[in-house]
Amino acid sequence: MAKILVIDDEPSIVNLVTAYLRPEGYEVHTAVDGPSGLKAARAFKPDLVILDLMLPGMDGLELLSTLRRESQVYVILLTAKTEETDKIIGLSVGADDYVTKPFSPRELTARVKAALRRVQTASASGSGMSVLSFRHLRMDVAAHKVSVDEKPVDLTAVEFDLLRALAENRGRVVTREQLLDKVWGSATYFGEMRVVDVHLGHVRQKLGREDLIATVRGVGYRFEDEPL
Repeated sequence: MAKILVIDDEPSIVNLVTAYLRPEGYEVHTAVDGPSGLKAARAFKPDLVILDLMLPGMDGLELLSTLRRESQVYVILLTAKTEETDKIIGLSVGADDYVTKPFSPRELTARVKAALRRVQTASASGSGMSVLSFRHLRMDVAAHKVSVDEKPVDLTAVEFDLLRALAENRGRVVTREQLLDKVWGSATYFGEMRVVDVHLGHVRQKLGREDLIATVRGVGYRFEDEPL
């Protein structure tokens, strides 16, 4: 049974999300402010967190920043703000996905299912090559480890899956739509393509080599490291 933590100060939102998730078989815990949300995340150790951006006591971005120093748990950010910059800031701080209020509870449930399915599949790592080796980069899929020029690189689950999708298609252009499908599940994801760009920006920064991932303007991305 997957464990989900919902952190939101609006009772109507908490009740609605809980009403949709519990019948799916998830164990759902809730918190109504930043400090209690962080405490719950540390004690409950959820598999996924649904986090409101605007919280009393400690806002969602501060909570997320603190949480990211301790955990790589999948985080879906809830925000009532529609400005592009707010979404980008949330992704930059460490959110894996975002949903803008007002939202469809069915869409959110579908996103949760897709995210947990992806996380579980990544843990099982039952398909594809277990190790991807290139001149500079090495990915151990089973161990969920990445190194560049023999130096370890710490990636989140989403970042790892994006890099893997590109590395498994070395030399070929992978479109943003294809990356959404592979990592988030496009059938259940209705967000903007910008989410791909922001996360891949993080990947490039962490790899420390701009030459490994090329941007094909208006299309997508291409992994360019040389195979061994």
